[in-house]
Amino acid sequence: MTTASECIEIQVDNRQLLDDRLNDAVQGLQRLAMLTGTHGILLTRHKPGHYTAALSDQVPFGMTREVVR
Repeated sequence: MTTASECIEIQVDNRQLLDDRLNDAVQGLQRLAMLTGTHGILLTRHKPGHYTAALSDQVPFGMTREVVR
């Protein structure tokens, strides 16, 4: 089971905006992850242009994983 103490939803319709939003989300989550040192970051692609970025106890601290659903 994935526990996320913070989740950011991203919905965009162009690649440049997607890259910017994903980078911003990851940087923000990295700052939060540093507070506890127990969660990594999970990026999930739900469909084209729709992603979530979340802290996850299923991802080791210091790591970022990507999944496609």
